[in-house]
Amino acid sequence: MNTHALVLFTAGMAIAMAAPESYRAQVEQWRAHREASLKADGGWLTVTGLFWLHDGSNTFGAAESNEIVLPADPELHGNGSFDLHAGKVTMRLNGQTRELRPDDDKVKIGALTMFVIERGDRTGIRLKDNNSRFRKEFTGLKWYPVNEAYRIAARWVAEPQKITLPNILGQTSQEASPGYAEFDLAGQHLRLTPVEETPGELFFVFRDLTAGKDTYGSGRFLDTPMPENGKVVLDFNMAYNPPCAFTPYATCPLPPKQNRLPVRIEAGERKYGNH
Repeated sequence: MNTHALVLFTAGMAIAMAAPESYRAQVEQWRAHREASLKADGGWLTVTGLFWLHDGSNTFGAAESNEIVLPADPELHGNGSFDLHAGKVTMRLNGQTRELRPDDDKVKIGALTMFVIERGDRTGIRLKDNNSRFRKEFTGLKWYPVNEAYRIAARWVAEPQKITLPNILGQTSQEASPGYAEFDLAGQHLRLTPVEETPGELFFVFRDLTAGKDTYGSGRFLDTPMPENGKVVLDFNMAYNPPCAFTPYATCPLPPKQNRLPVRIEAGERKYGNH
């Protein structure tokens, strides 16, 4: 091999080796950001309560006599109530009254944050505590090694439809899906159907044969950009556990029946702790 050819060969080898390393670094950076988000103030590790409201007054405070018992906090003085009437929630505390819109309006008391959530015909109060034991006892995420073979350019089929999405509460909802992704893996032709939960982003809830053994039993999540030129990139190295893997006070969606895959996807986030 002449000198010029050797230089070209060496450069080509460097590019071939650099690409996987660059990709691995990108995935590792995303994984580090995910763990940091979980551990952050207000992250899923701080979710320590979910209280379903009944019509009328629902008292809250640190005293055991309240219907909603909160962790003791130096800034929590006295008791209050969440009043549910005609689907609207009003908070009463220390002589003040305030209507709370679901998800948007936060009540902050020291390390505690509370807000209204709606799930079907149920209305509740979600509690976050920055001093939660889930956060203090967090042992870190576990992942499969990054494997570029699980970064798949799937064929996108645009077929707007409604799909039935169940959740852990036993409820179902009809969600809009813009189509589905088709791809081959482990000798099988597979399909995954997403919803567009966030504008401009596809959200897949799926389960594979690693579930309950190596990965979270109920399934995992995957976010992707919108399709381009008839393709959508499914990067299972960035598949991640639902919030229910870290707190019993989440209301996670479950995989629709069409997203239960008969293959092992040994990529992405693994089981957390004993979950």
